[in-house]
Amino acid sequence: MPSNNTEVVKWYTFQQAIDLQRTKPKKIIVDVYTEWCGWCKKMDASTFTNPAVVKYMNQNFYCVKFNAEGGDTIFIAGQRFTNKNYGKARSVHDFARILLQGNLSYPSYVFMDEKSKGITIVKGYQPKDRWMQYLSYIAKNKYKTMTYDQYNKTKK
Repeated sequence: MPSNNTEVVKWYTFQQAIDLQRTKPKKIIVDVYTEWCGWCKKMDASTFTNPAVVKYMNQNFYCVKFNAEGGDTIFIAGQRFTNKNYGKARSVHDFARILLQGNLSYPSYVFMDEKSKGITIVKGYQPKDRWMQYLSYIAKNKYKTMTYDQYNKTKK
């Protein structure tokens, strides 16, 4: 039976998320993807369309989609980030390199705190249940007192 759920993940640009944090602090999730990435598309089509996931993400995070091979210019903290080889095959945006700490893997999800400081990076496709565990671990600040594996064992 088709779902009547019309709620979708509200995606922002990175700058929009930073601006929103100034007035209503929330954590940020940056979905670092590429157009050619099959697992990125699967995440968009399955996990990011699940009603419980959508609701939790929208309530607890500012969600950012960032094309690691895109041509956008990003200005953060007085620095300018670009993709110097935009348009060439497999070119990588400088900001993607910074977000992923040089370990380019798609999809990757960068979690940041309310002050835009990095918390952790989750790599690869995440089915709904595992993704909800990561979201809960970060949203409830459990990362401050235990590892993800320790948290995950408390939920079983």
